[in-house]
Amino acid sequence: MIRIAMRLLGTGAALALAACASAPLHYYTLVAPAGDTPASSMTPSLPFELLPVSVPAQVDQPQLVVREGGQGVALLGSERWIAPLSDEVRSALSADLARELNSQDVSGMPGNDKPVLRIKLDLRRFDSQPGSYALIEGAWSVRLLRGEHPAAALACTSRINESVGPGYDALVAGHQRALGALAGQIATAARMLGNGQTPVCPAG
Repeated sequence: MIRIAMRLLGTGAALALAACASAPLHYYTLVAPAGDTPASSMTPSLPFELLPVSVPAQVDQPQLVVREGGQGVALLGSERWIAPLSDEVRSALSADLARELNSQDVSGMPGNDKPVLRIKLDLRRFDSQPGSYALIEGAWSVRLLRGEHPAAALACTSRINESVGPGYDALVAGHQRALGALAGQIATAARMLGNGQTPVCPAG
């Protein structure tokens, strides 16, 4: 009887592991669908270079990291980013900036002596609470290189909080909107620098 019980226990454990292993994986991207982000009608701005983006270590995981209750967080094993989070944020921000500036990200392209806007983002918070909010907070800077005023620069911080509905799709869409709003703030400053004006940090 003991042997039979042990065999049943072993079989149950194996089935449980198999169920976990076969749980479907869902992948998400922060790059918003092209149809959801209409192109800017403004005059094209200068090209820009978006430097690598840093993200908080606690959310720099393949899985989505979400808040639970007060200070608790959970790592969602079956809900994953399609690429490392820092790359996802950079790709999304690059696409949003290209749309906002009606320009091109020339990062990694052969250098030349033409003016370019260099943009840097240090993301300090990337908070996710399904059914509640998607929040980002970060320090960013824009610098004009090789223009008429090559020393022109601006450094700011932004905090953007988007309300989201239930479900992980809604949560990711909230982060897409937050990054789009951040791109709009950065683009406003970048365009002013490119036009020789004195930019200011966004209110709040």
